[in-house]
Amino acid sequence: MVNEELKPKKIKLFQTIRNFPKFLHNPAIYFKKLLDQNDGLVEIQMPKGQLSVTSRPDIIKYILQQNHKNYIKPTFLADKLKAQIGNGLLTSEGEFWLKQRRAIQPGFHKKRLDGISKVMVGEINQYMDNVFDAYADSGEAIDLANEMMHLAFKIVSKSLLGGTVNDKDLDSFNEIISNGQQFIVNQIRKPFLKPWYKINGAYRKNRKDKKQGDALIIDIIKQRKASNERHDDLLDLLLETKYEDGSGMTNQQLLDEAIILYVAGHETSGISLSWTWYLIATHPEIEEKLLHSVTNSIGTTDPSFESLRSLGYSLQVVEESLRLYPPAWAVSRAALENDTFEGFNINKNQEILCLIYGVHHSPVYWNDPEKFDPERFTTENKKQQTPFSFMPFGGGPRLCIGNSFALMEMQLVLAMMIKRYKIEVVPDQEIDFNPLITLRPRNGIKVKVHKRA
Repeated sequence: MVNEELKPKKIKLFQTIRNFPKFLHNPAIYFKKLLDQNDGLVEIQMPKGQLSVTSRPDIIKYILQQNHKNYIKPTFLADKLKAQIGNGLLTSEGEFWLKQRRAIQPGFHKKRLDGISKVMVGEINQYMDNVFDAYADSGEAIDLANEMMHLAFKIVSKSLLGGTVNDKDLDSFNEIISNGQQFIVNQIRKPFLKPWYKINGAYRKNRKDKKQGDALIIDIIKQRKASNERHDDLLDLLLETKYEDGSGMTNQQLLDEAIILYVAGHETSGISLSWTWYLIATHPEIEEKLLHSVTNSIGTTDPSFESLRSLGYSLQVVEESLRLYPPAWAVSRAALENDTFEGFNINKNQEILCLIYGVHHSPVYWNDPEKFDPERFTTENKKQQTPFSFMPFGGGPRLCIGNSFALMEMQLVLAMMIKRYKIEVVPDQEIDFNPLITLRPRNGIKVKVHKRA
């Protein structure tokens, strides 16, 4: 018997065109409102075909896990990502992706994460001593998003490349990656500007920058190979990766995977930390509880990989922040063959947008979904969650390989900074998000930093 609940509401082309300004301003909010009004499933007529959008965990689970082999990243999106960041774990498909995943996954073991945690703690201390202390002393207002992005950049750079590259080159590489991501978003959101990008030289500049960034990382890879030195970082992880036949990755594949790890570890962590501190600063009772929890667990000492287990409340705070502001706000897939899920017919090549932001904010799966409440993520409460209703790192076999890295990084930052600083959000500013590749604050988040007594 066909389940009528899974018959998508049809949104006609004239409605799509009429609402295009709303979509362009904030597609996450636009899609969420549509889905909340239509049982979590709509089919939108676009100028170039149909787009299904869903915030139903059962459908998302089916697409990302139960029948994942029938769904790939849409070609137009995958091609643009590959052109910018290479053919790595994030962008590859099929047997090649499986081969890479099986080879790289074992490298994220506890001993490796323990070593990387020490690098993280060192970078966080340096940043507090050299940057945040100065902000606290001056009393000036700063953009929290910029600072957390810069801190995450320092952390992932040293975690990926160790001390083998100077800060000037790292800053240049960071700018190239950031500009490249913005260029991808512009092409997806405003495809009608493609002729203008050719005229104004945007394509040419993007290719030149990409070549420059690739050359920097390739040089580092070659130097590391020639030195035979161990650095216990993520580049070592990639260099030590072996396939079933005993061979390792080519320099090109090492480059692609290194860039993927950099992009995934920088952008998502920096933006997530920004929203987490904003939420903590605007909820003083949670800030007090977090401070009390951290000082009770580790006192005045720095946290370590082992001490993370005792910092349970900091993880709850991080997870609730990731629910409200999931860094990957949507996942897109296209069907390889015709398919059906409980009466929902999916045609070959049809694109389906799984709106993670919509799931995370749905009153169907979360009580008072707009409220910041870390108690949702106690051990007991987690057991009550609907499967695939919380998925900040995606889901199924393609769950983000660096999720443990990201959660560790965020917990360490919170545990170290909460003891030294109180963050004050500057009043009378509009806080909003812009769904690019991640949920970036649209106008930044202005704050002041105060040292604790």
